[in-house]
Amino acid sequence: MSPAKFTRRGFCAGCSAAIASLAGSRFNSLAFAAPEAWTNDEIFVVLFLRGGQDGANLVIPTGGGSNDRQHYEQARPQLGIAAAIADQRPLGSLAGPAGSTDFGCHPAMAPLYDVYQAGHLSVVTACGMAANERSHFDSMAWMELGTPGVSSTTNGWLTRHLATASNLPAEIVLPSLSVGSLQPMSLLASYETVNLTSPDTFSLSTGPWAWQNAKRVALRHLYESSATWLHAAGLQALDAVDIIELYAAGDYTPRPGSNYPATFFGDNLQTVAQLVKLDLGLRVATLDLGGWDTHENQGTTGGTYADLVGEMAQGLRALWHDLDEAPSRLPRLTVVVMSEFGRRFAQNGDNGTDHGHGNNVLVLSGSATGGLHGNWPGVHPDQLNDGDLEVTTDFRRVLSEILIRRLGNPRIDLVFPGYSGYAPLGVVAGQDLPVGGDMLFADGFESGTPAAWDATTG
Repeated sequence: MSPAKFTRRGFCAGCSAAIASLAGSRFNSLAFAAPEAWTNDEIFVVLFLRGGQDGANLVIPTGGGSNDRQHYEQARPQLGIAAAIADQRPLGSLAGPAGSTDFGCHPAMAPLYDVYQAGHLSVVTACGMAANERSHFDSMAWMELGTPGVSSTTNGWLTRHLATASNLPAEIVLPSLSVGSLQPMSLLASYETVNLTSPDTFSLSTGPWAWQNAKRVALRHLYESSATWLHAAGLQALDAVDIIELYAAGDYTPRPGSNYPATFFGDNLQTVAQLVKLDLGLRVATLDLGGWDTHENQGTTGGTYADLVGEMAQGLRALWHDLDEAPSRLPRLTVVVMSEFGRRFAQNGDNGTDHGHGNNVLVLSGSATGGLHGNWPGVHPDQLNDGDLEVTTDFRRVLSEILIRRLGNPRIDLVFPGYSGYAPLGVVAGQDLPVGGDMLFADGFESGTPAAWDATTG
């Protein structure tokens, strides 16, 4: 997207004094658009596990008709999780080229296992992208841009989703949120995303307190004096600060029983829950959990990897519980958990794992179908791709299904340019929409004619 362009879903404009006058009230989803415009109010959270999560020790072969368990034990004599331990939380079976394989999960996934049993957690195996150089930088960029093998794309896949979705109102107070120190590449070129580490630290310093309101009004008048992209960005920044300071400042009290980990990740999840509950129209949120580059001393049921799995599982379980208070947001919630690549199937000489290929993707949703999904390729040495689990499901297939079935956006030709052959995998329930051919969609774009929104160059 060119810096001079703005999507029609910018922040609701209004002077600081006008927003402050609402201090005794509360924004709600009907205050800024006609009810019929709000045809989709799903909440989509993208959690990126940075560093390359070891999928083979999260979703673990435990037995079945194939010899995959034997191959797993041979490849990981020190790092393998015992079948008896993984089988305490069975995930089910998948058919493969040499027969069915049974799977269990890492014991640190225990906080999420009841959600899995209830059918609200779908696990996609052997997922990733064909373009793979085992490079963190390239793999993260390609995945978050949504254009594997192409690094020159100038906007992220979530940015393109928000720009092409025809079922969102013209004005949303808080359409997208990035929790952390940096805005991810998936939201590259989005000028409507609030990026913060915590609501308490999101502020605008304009000198002594007694001067701040007058200075903000002056700044607003300055930014309202012209319609350039710089002036528009300044207004959006002022609106964002006003909204967050007014509604999200101060301590947040989660729903009792929401046991977030006492970490930055736990704090970030609480920020997501807090802003969801404010009903400001939040549609997309992103956050990260780093540290997964386990080249040495990875550990098994204890150690670095187990600690990270436990932190992730405890945090997501707390978010799930926190958003289930009345009114429950779970029917509208979908969380996707992804990483730039998996690890090599065999352990290395330092009791760790090196950069690999195929991995698993988790989809936690009130509308998930649950269970295992994907085409299992097998892990016999002859079935591996240069020592890695083969990728049999393109990650864009999973994301496209969420876009279509949950977010009601069929424009995957624009969100994921160059991707073709989509078919639903069945990870979430929802309505399938036409995606291709000569269909004319509600936003007026003809499929295959992205002149109104160039998904590659903006």
